[in-house]
Amino acid sequence: SLLLVVASCRQSVEAFSASSNRRQVVSHQVCNSALFASRDDGNNSDEDDNSRPIQNNNSQINRREALRSALTGAALATSSTLITQPSTANALSLPNPFAPAYTQSNNGRYIPGKRCTAYLVDTTIPPSLIPYRASREAAILKNLGMGYGTSKAPFIEDDITLNNMMNKAVFGSISAVNNAVGGEGADLARNGENYQSFIFLGANFDDTFTAAAAGEEGGDAQLAVGLLEDICKPKERIGNTAIGLSFCPQGCQELLDQYVNGGSESALLEGLKGKGVDEQLTMAHLPILRFAQKKRFPLLALAPESQDLDTVRKGGLQSLDPEKREAYVADAQGFIALTQDPRFKLYTEKSLFKDFRPSSAAVASDEAAAKAEQGNYFAEKILVHEACATCISKWAASRPDALVVTIAPIPDVRFLGGINGRVPRISQFLNKDSLVDDEAVTTILLNPNAKETLSESKWLRLEIGTSPRNWAYQTKVADYLWFSSMPKVNMIPRMMNEQ
Repeated sequence: SLLLVVASCRQSVEAFSASSNRRQVVSHQVCNSALFASRDDGNNSDEDDNSRPIQNNNSQINRREALRSALTGAALATSSTLITQPSTANALSLPNPFAPAYTQSNNGRYIPGKRCTAYLVDTTIPPSLIPYRASREAAILKNLGMGYGTSKAPFIEDDITLNNMMNKAVFGSISAVNNAVGGEGADLARNGENYQSFIFLGANFDDTFTAAAAGEEGGDAQLAVGLLEDICKPKERIGNTAIGLSFCPQGCQELLDQYVNGGSESALLEGLKGKGVDEQLTMAHLPILRFAQKKRFPLLALAPESQDLDTVRKGGLQSLDPEKREAYVADAQGFIALTQDPRFKLYTEKSLFKDFRPSSAAVASDEAAAKAEQGNYFAEKILVHEACATCISKWAASRPDALVVTIAPIPDVRFLGGINGRVPRISQFLNKDSLVDDEAVTTILLNPNAKETLSESKWLRLEIGTSPRNWAYQTKVADYLWFSSMPKVNMIPRMMNEQ
């Protein structure tokens, strides 16, 4: 079609040129006639001389306008043909130079950017997120399995002097990241008879967006098993690794032992149901239970008995039998002193009480009744946290380089003040020479969403303690955030460069 338009344009130009030539011939003949006439009549010579240039100018103007009109018409015809003509798959089809840029690649199809699924929560003020490529995830988990733990110091805490300022600026953050994940340069002395490490996997088993997007039912459990496989690969995990279950009352320990030693799954499910364990919650943990049986890892029942929790919920800790209280709480003095710690008070106000709901509308309308019920709720939660932490620490205390991976709800481990925050104190109470500290405990939240981190927006909340009076006690939400699939970009705040 373009060739036809060009040919028609050329014909138009030639036609206009021919007509112009004919007009010039006619004008030439007229001029000659006038010239011959002037020889006969000298009075008309001046008029004839003046008329010749006027006629020539008119012919030149007509020719210029004809050419301009022909070229303008050809250009308009060509552009309209290119715009309106649909593209066809033939040898004459040409790219449309007038098409928008965003339609010239991928056929206008939107392709989202790739984001990491593992994030380290760096202890800056405020905390920031350091994403890790998928190629580094296995190495991080392996180092956790080797007992290196997770550094709680921010990466910016490097000793900088004028002599090594540029060296620190270039290589300091890289070394800090390696130390944080237990890579080259990590503290290799963290092992031996008096050292144990602990990992807490916070999961609500509610199939949030990132869990459901993975395309499997029970996304949290599948992700937990995937992490456990890498964590338990090091040889240090043979014979001294256990998996703690915070949803199982301690009275179910015999059932779990029988299952790990080859018992049937149906017998375990029936036994847990008979002990009053939520059947739906048990089914959600099935992939983890099967993994433990396959690897012959001990399963630890951590929670207090349901009847004891009912007693505390109605009458407080003072109503619980003293013998049972001693079984759940090994470090009684530390348990009491913790409630007066400013950091724990911040955790209680900003995290623990956020999940409290009055039992009825009548209680909610009565301020005194609501306050009393809130006090009993507080007693119940700290008893659960202390009992779980005590059971974990007792199992690990007698095993050098032991590792306990605990599966717990996100509210019980977020902001490092629940079960996970009590383990170092109890371990040091059970063994005065214990090397267990905060860095020996690693907390990973699985597929968290904004609501589960107590955020009122779409962003994940990374810290509590943002006012000037609380900066000294500011606490991050966890050590790692791990997702089954790419999280939405509006979930991830303060993200640094990926490592």
